[in-house]
Amino acid sequence: MVIHTQKETLVQTLSSVSKNDKIGFVPTMGALHEGHISLVERALSENTVVVVSIFVNPTQFNNTVDLEKYPRTPEEDISLLNKLKGEVIVYLPEVSDLYDGTVAAKKYNFGNLENEMEGKHRKGHFDGVGTIVSKLLKIVKPDTAYFGEKDFQQLQIVKKLVALEKLPVEIVGCPILREANGLAMSSRNKRLNAKQFEEASTIYKTLKEVREKFSSTSLVGLNALVTERFLQNPNLKLEYFEIANEKTLKTAIRKNKDSKYRAFIAAFAGDVRLIDNMPLN
Repeated sequence: MVIHTQKETLVQTLSSVSKNDKIGFVPTMGALHEGHISLVERALSENTVVVVSIFVNPTQFNNTVDLEKYPRTPEEDISLLNKLKGEVIVYLPEVSDLYDGTVAAKKYNFGNLENEMEGKHRKGHFDGVGTIVSKLLKIVKPDTAYFGEKDFQQLQIVKKLVALEKLPVEIVGCPILREANGLAMSSRNKRLNAKQFEEASTIYKTLKEVREKFSSTSLVGLNALVTERFLQNPNLKLEYFEIANEKTLKTAIRKNKDSKYRAFIAAFAGDVRLIDNMPLN
């Protein structure tokens, strides 16, 4: 496994890859877990060479405390990746290597995808995501890039970004991996204490109940159900619950049999913000 801290040496290494070989890419913010590893394994199964970036991107955080507390475990991350079979290249840059001079996000118009759910609660977040993903894709120039469906809104926005910038890369969404109690695997889970970790399973259980009752219960009824489930667990604070159209991410007003819907939840366990989602039909 080769580790690069500078884009120039990474580009030089990748330039030696044969044109007949495929390059896969898994961008991460580190604090790797089994969910990330499943993305890398998928990439390794479909490509000759896989680049994994580890970079905590400052421009996608609208909360400086969250940025400061975001877990950083580069040695553990490299150890995990080193156990994988296949050619993995790690890109572990400093901020200065990706942002020349001013550390700022580019403004994007993602066709209103950026203004739903996460966009309402994290102003400028998706400008930061778009900025860093664009930079990374232009450096790595992969054939395929892999993103987890836990951040489903981000996945849709990355697909839109690729279309807007006409980047020659296929974006692949991969299923959510879950802990034994159903909690979606996330780097932020490392900040939960044992009690919070167990209580956070309410998020998955609630989404599962919404899916089970989706066909038989009104949208108003489902919203009331979710509110009630979180009231029953005062140690979890619901930030939002949305049932949205998978394609547009617009909040559903009524059910349309020709549309696909997904339920989204953001909630706090203490000061740790957790998100999850689940397809409904």
